[in-house]
Amino acid sequence: MRHTILVVDDDHALRDVLLRGLRDEGFTAVGARDGAGALRLAGDAVDAVVLDVGLPDADGRDVCQAMRANGFRAPVLFLTAHHRLTDRLGGFSAGGDDYLTKPFHLVELAARLRAAIKRAGREAPARTGDLSLDPARFTAGVAGRDTALTPTEFRLLATLMAARGDIVGRRELVRAGWPEGARVSDNTLDQYLSRLRRKLREAGSDLTIRTTRGIGHRLV
Repeated sequence: MRHTILVVDDDHALRDVLLRGLRDEGFTAVGARDGAGALRLAGDAVDAVVLDVGLPDADGRDVCQAMRANGFRAPVLFLTAHHRLTDRLGGFSAGGDDYLTKPFHLVELAARLRAAIKRAGREAPARTGDLSLDPARFTAGVAGRDTALTPTEFRLLATLMAARGDIVGRRELVRAGWPEGARVSDNTLDQYLSRLRRKLREAGSDLTIRTTRGIGHRLV
């Protein structure tokens, strides 16, 4: 499957380099120079976005928030010249999935995009028991009764479904749900799993997430 990447950067030369490089890496790549163009092009056909933080018409983090508000669920990877932790945390708070500082190697960008797309579960639809997962709409449902998921909830549930009843360790769930280097407390993971249990009930699923204390969690 050839994934489509939207590259948003106002630097014409850099944008062209990224577009050509990503196409050489096996992606379909389209470009936009500003936030307005990004919002116009972001849709179901886009599998991930490479988004510069410093755009001429808006802060990239505000653009990401607007994408999420419009229902866009695919991974967003920020590009920035800043290395500060506060900048990275601001990107995650805005709905971003990963962060890459300039300068960077194209092969690393391509690898991070593939990992983000895989974490997002956009490789293929999934089904376990009575529960189906729709990677295009970021929903889980039973017999057409769907419930919306956040990107992190989607990644966690996709990981549990792929394990098919086997226990998934907490560290593995954190790696699946959040970008590398993100600080995730035990309480944060528990809150996400609690919300997923509630959403499974709302969808009418017979499945739930059970905890084996000190080991991990499984979908049964």
